[in-house]
Amino acid sequence: MSATPANAVTLRFLAAPTDVGHSGSVDAGTVLEWVDKAAYAAAVGWARSYCVTAYVGNIHFADPVNSGDMVEVEATIVYTGRSSMHIRTVVSSGDPKGGVPTMRSQCMVIFVAVGDDGKPIPVTPFEPATPGEAEQRDDALARIKVREEIVAAMKAQEYTDAGTAERVVLRFMAAPTDVNWGGKVHGGIVMNWIDEAAYLCASRYCGSDTVAVFSGGVRFYRPLLIGHVVEVEARLVYTGSKGMHIAVHVRSGDPKGREMNLTTYCLTVMVARDAAGDSVPVPPWVPVSEEDKRLHAHARELLEIRGRAPGNRLPNHLLAEGRTTAPAQSAGAAALGGR
Repeated sequence: MSATPANAVTLRFLAAPTDVGHSGSVDAGTVLEWVDKAAYAAAVGWARSYCVTAYVGNIHFADPVNSGDMVEVEATIVYTGRSSMHIRTVVSSGDPKGGVPTMRSQCMVIFVAVGDDGKPIPVTPFEPATPGEAEQRDDALARIKVREEIVAAMKAQEYTDAGTAERVVLRFMAAPTDVNWGGKVHGGIVMNWIDEAAYLCASRYCGSDTVAVFSGGVRFYRPLLIGHVVEVEARLVYTGSKGMHIAVHVRSGDPKGREMNLTTYCLTVMVARDAAGDSVPVPPWVPVSEEDKRLHAHARELLEIRGRAPGNRLPNHLLAEGRTTAPAQSAGAAALGGR
C-alpha cells in the first residue's frame, strides 16, 4: 500500500481464485468491498480518526476483473465538508506480468469522521494544490445537488406487500468475520450482500445468469452490529430491453427483539447473459398494482435525476421516454453503463 500524496491511497494486490463469484469473474460485490477498504484507508489517514461510510455514488462496472489480475484500487480525497470526505475511487486491473492496467470502474464514496461517542467530528479542510485537483473538487461539488435529489427520492418511497414484482429476502446473522476496525459491519460487506440479493432477484425473474453493471445511491443510515439479525430485501422495479433495476433494502435488529431498522438502501442494475457472456434481452415487466406503478415511476425519476449529473452517460432517447405508460423496452441497463 502506498500513500503519496497525503490525500491518496492506492491498494495493490492479486485477484485470487476465491474472489471469483457466480459471474465467472470477480463479482461486483467484491469490487465494492475493495472500493470501501481503499476509501476507508484514505479517510482515516486524512481524519486521523475512525470513519464510517455514508454514501457510495454511481458506480459503473465497465469490464470484469479476472482471477490472477493485478488489481489497483486508488482512493483520492477530492473535497471535504465539516466532517465529511468525498473520495474518488478508481479500480484498475491487468496482467501482472506487465502492461498498463485497464480502468474497470470508478465512483465517489463519502466517509464521515466520528469520535469515540460516534458523533461526527471536524476534519482538516482539503485545499486543491493543482488545476487537476481543483477540477476534481468542482466535479464533486457539482454532484452534491444531484445526490441530495436521489436520496430524497429514494427516502420518499414505500415498499409493501402490495407490490407484485419479483422479490427475494435473505436473512442471516451478522458474523464476527464481518466486523471492521470499529467493531461494526463494514460498508463493503453490506454492499456485497446487496449484490448477492440483487443477483438472486434478477436471475429468478429472467431465468438466466445475471451480472451487475451499475449500483447507485448507496446510502448508509445507521451502523449494523455484529450479532444482529440481517434482512436483505431485493425487488424488481423496472426493466429495459436488457437491464433489470433492482431496489435493495438492508435492515437489521437485535435477535432478542422484533424491531428491524433500515441500515442501507440502493438501486442496482443487472443484465442477463448468455453462455458466451454477452448481454441478452429480458422479459418486459409491466406494473400491475398501484405500488408497482409508483415504484416504476420512481425508477424513471432516478434515471432522469442521474441524467443531470456531470459526465453521466444516460442517452437522450431514454430520458425522453414517456413516464405514464408501461415501460417501453428500449434501454434499461445500457443506459446505465451496460456492456
